[in-house]
Parts: sequence; C-alpha cells; structure tokens
Amino acid sequence: MPAKSLHTSSSRRYVVGVDIGGTNLRMALANARGQILARCRTSTTRISTPPDLIRHVRHGLDHLLRQTSLPRPSLQAIAVGVPGVTDSASGVVLLTSFFGQWRDVPLLKLLESGLDLPAAIENDVRLAAIGERWRGSARGLSDFVFLAIGTGIAAGIFANGHLLRGAGHAAGEVGYLVVPGTALELAAPGAPGPLECAIGGEGLRLQWQRICRENQLTLSRSDSVATGMFNRASAGDPFAHTLLRRTAQTLAYAIYDMAVVLNPSLFVLGGGVGVSPVLLEQTQLILRRFSEPAQPKLTVSALGDDAQLLGSIRLALDTAPSRAKRPK
Repeated sequence: MPAKSLHTSSSRRYVVGVDIGGTNLRMALANARGQILARCRTSTTRISTPPDLIRHVRHGLDHLLRQTSLPRPSLQAIAVGVPGVTDSASGVVLLTSFFGQWRDVPLLKLLESGLDLPAAIENDVRLAAIGERWRGSARGLSDFVFLAIGTGIAAGIFANGHLLRGAGHAAGEVGYLVVPGTALELAAPGAPGPLECAIGGEGLRLQWQRICRENQLTLSRSDSVATGMFNRASAGDPFAHTLLRRTAQTLAYAIYDMAVVLNPSLFVLGGGVGVSPVLLEQTQLILRRFSEPAQPKLTVSALGDDAQLLGSIRLALDTAPSRAKRPK
C-alpha cells in the first residue's frame, strides 16, 4: 500500500539528504528514524549553474520515490550539503570553488521553489560533524572537532553542544592554517591554503610523485596517490614512510593548535586521507608529547562516506517540523 501523508502520521515522515561532492551528487531517502530506504548518485560534471543543480536533484527525487513506491506528498523536507562558505540561516552559498566559483547563490530559495519542499542547506563538513554526533564516533558529544582531510581540509566544530559557523560563516576553514611544515606565504585568492597544500590529498600526491621522480621509483597508478603512499609506508618503503612521518607531524601541529583554542574532547578524522589507519597511528604517536594544557584525543570517522549524507538527513528531519508549511 502507498504510504499515507506525512501530515497524518509522524511515523510516515520521509526526508531526503543530499551531499554535493567533487565528482558525484549523492542522495538518500530516509524515514523518521533516519533509516535510509533508498539511495542514488549522479555525476556533477554537467552541473555548472544553480538551475543545473536543481534539475539533477529533482531527477534524483523522482528516482528515489520510484525505488520506494512513495508518493511525492510523503516527503517533508530536503537538506543539502554544499562544499564552500555557506550562510545556512539565509540559505545563501557565499562562495564555492565548485561549479565555476559560485558566489552569493540563494540556493535555499531556489530549492524550495524548484522542488516545492521545505529545505535547508549547510556546509558539507559541518553536516559530516552533525552526522558523526548523531550516529558516529562523536555520538552525544558536546565538544568535538570533525576534521575532513581529503583533496582539501576543513573542520566541523561543536562547542558547548552548538555548531560553530563564525561571523562570516567561515569557521572551520582550517586548510588556511599556517603551522610548522607548511609554507609561510598566505594563500592567493581562490587558491588552496598552506595546510591543504602540505597534507591535503592533492598536495600529498604532488609531493609523493616528486619524491618518486627524484629517486627513480616505479609506481602503479594506485600507488601514485596519497592513500597509495600510505600503503607503501605500511609495507616498509622508506621514502613513503618519511613523507608519512612529515605529514603526521604537520597534522599534529594543526590539531594541537586547534585543541589549545577549543579544548574539544575528541578529534574525529574523516575524508579520504584522514581515515588512514597509519596516519592516525603516526599522528597519535607524535601528539603524546603534547600534554599541556590537555592532550588531544583522536579517532577516525565511524561513518566514512556516509557522514555527510547522515548529517543532511538529520538536518532534514530537524527542518521538517519547524517548517511544516510547504512553500507556495
């Protein structure tokens, strides 16, 4: 039987979470308990304008509804994770390096008018922090940092139970930190920050490939990326281990500096680079020396790639009751 209207039974609440990534747009439909009932993904290579994005999300919604045999009115809300500086209160994407440098895009308004659904938007790394606090490694914690280390680096920060966004909505843009092991020059407008260049996925790839050229090392395609370098380090490659150690040292400095300011109970490492067990181990070893005023504690994401999706589902569930009146 088709699901009843969401307005007649709280147990029939359904929401959709969306994660906009560098190469894929992922969507999931979930029930009121946050259980994912259906998923879909599409490439972002053809998305360049806000209408392109709305069209792809609309097609994704239709696909999810077909998978679950749910009627369109059964959806109560949608939440979207955006890579970039995002004003979640006004619903405006202030700046993103994706899609040809969007600036000041009123995405919330476009979503609600284009989809006829209550909507919410948030920075994708902050959504990952919400997901980890709800269902992951930081479950129930009031003070923690989710540190996403992938191609770029950013943090989702909870302090006293509240998500920090900052006066200019740029809290957590820690890829711009300058610490020992990074370049001392400030980043040019639109360019990666010093910490990103030093230990982000692209920065590590370039360093590793330079080391390999200089030492005439032969690499497979999988070995040439940051995670491949970590695998080589685990296997005993001395050149890879040197770079791993240097990466862990720089990461430890950045974590310690954040810990001194924020005093969180936990750092959760996520992203394609951040979840590496060998990077976690090496960084923990280095941080043993940093005990004042408190030694930072580290773990890896329990949710992996689903952190952003689950965060967007949680945000959509929170949005639905507060914005129950559907937009005209």
